[in-house]
Amino acid sequence: MSMKTNVFCLAGCLAALPIFAHAQPAGHYPTKPIRMIVPYAPGGPVLDNRPGAGGALGADIVAKSPPDGYTMLHTSNSHATLPVLQILPYDPIKDFVPITLLVNSVGFLFVAHPSVPARSVKEFVALAKSQPGKLTYGSGGIGNVMHFAAEIFDDKAGTRMLHVPYKGVGQAITDLVAGRIDTCFGPPTVLAPHVKAGRLKALGITALKRWSELPDVPTIAESGVKDYSYVVWYGLWFPAGTPDAIVTRMRSEIVKALDDPELKRGFADQGFVPVGNTGAEFAKIIADDISANKRLAAKIGLKPE
Repeated sequence: MSMKTNVFCLAGCLAALPIFAHAQPAGHYPTKPIRMIVPYAPGGPVLDNRPGAGGALGADIVAKSPPDGYTMLHTSNSHATLPVLQILPYDPIKDFVPITLLVNSVGFLFVAHPSVPARSVKEFVALAKSQPGKLTYGSGGIGNVMHFAAEIFDDKAGTRMLHVPYKGVGQAITDLVAGRIDTCFGPPTVLAPHVKAGRLKALGITALKRWSELPDVPTIAESGVKDYSYVVWYGLWFPAGTPDAIVTRMRSEIVKALDDPELKRGFADQGFVPVGNTGAEFAKIIADDISANKRLAAKIGLKPE
């Protein structure tokens, strides 16, 4: 399942909650359906899908919407990568109120084609250092989360791989399985079947905790790449100026829902772990990610267009 489909699963779960699906009694928020903007292609029954500009189009709609609690943004950590890729018509921090971080991914799997003569992260780092610029990695495109995960790895490990950008995640994985590229950092639920079938070998996982589906695969940090971690996350925002009482009510309902066992199972099946933190905690994550992405972009020569 693609990362884009995961967005739909997350949004679909949220759309089923009473606070989104039904109006509440008069005098209580909400008194009408809440419009959830998902900046990707259509994929949900009560969602307003606004694809375009890598997610910036949908985010801009929310930024310019009335701050009345009836328009909400649901997107990923692309919210923190877009500022280094595009000149945006909005400020990703000042124009939004973070509601909560919904989920973290279990991390990306760092996988290699069986022909690569490395059985571990440590061996791969040694190999890559001995052949600077020779080993290739694929991604879903320049600025894609797979691209950032690999470039952060290069930065932390002191290696230099060659980036091969594709038009989508699926194309990158297809070429990796075929042996046309050497490695990639990608969605675990998509890559795990290839690992289990022996078509790819898993060297590590990018989160700080091992994944229960492949418990023998170590984290990259525990494999010797100090301070390395990378996870995809999804969250919710209101436009700036939305009353605190509305933000608090929404966060309370979301956090309560995320504790539901059935919802947890659904997220786990897609490779996600529910979070449900405070707005202040989420705001710090966003700001830290934007700062880190800007530093990385400057180092590898990415400039907003």
